Amino acid sequence: MINLTTRQKFVLYGAILGDGFLQKTGAKNARLRLEQGAKQKEYLLWKVKILQPLFQGKSKKVERIHPLTQKKYFYWRHQSQTNPFLGKLRNIFYPQGKKIIPQEIDKYLNPNSLAVWFMDDGYYYLRDKCGYLYLGNVSQREAQVLQDALKNKFQLCVHWLKKKDGYAIYLPPREMKKLKTLLKGHYLEQFNYKFPS
Repeated sequence: MINLTTRQKFVLYGAILGDGFLQKTGAKNARLRLEQGAKQKEYLLWKVKILQPLFQGKSKKVERIHPLTQKKYFYWRHQSQTNPFLGKLRNIFYPQGKKIIPQEIDKYLNPNSLAVWFMDDGYYYLRDKCGYLYLGNVSQREAQVLQDALKNKFQLCVHWLKKKDGYAIYLPPREMKKLKTLLKGHYLEQFNYKFPS
């Protein structure tokens, strides 16, 4: 069994909620796949270093052809070892094979997990000084569960919005300032652009 510190567990939860993917590798096991764009290799390596007990080997540069533009682009990938702990997490976050926001999401949220999730899927809209946390193709109920958890756990007064490709959490200017204070020291400087200056 792999032993992770509290910080490592919450960084892992944030990665799973964000851009990470838990791939089933057997009846009880799974592996974590992390992928970042070519310009975010440093961020990928930061996550891999924190989650070192799960990983071995080196990150790989992968080439893809965009299906619409036919342009070639590169990204970085690192996959973890397979283990039953990740298999248990897959059952929580992918109960039917599709990623969800679990009903008990508050158990997986702290400044570490929220910072990683926001670095992955957060956006700061400079003109209106507001922010968004994109949730993707989740249900309205899941978006509401997260809205409630953010209010109850962090006193963030946010609300969900329906987008063309799913849902997002909307953070008004005041709440973005609170989020920046809450996550201070938990996100990388290269992501300063995602927060109010």
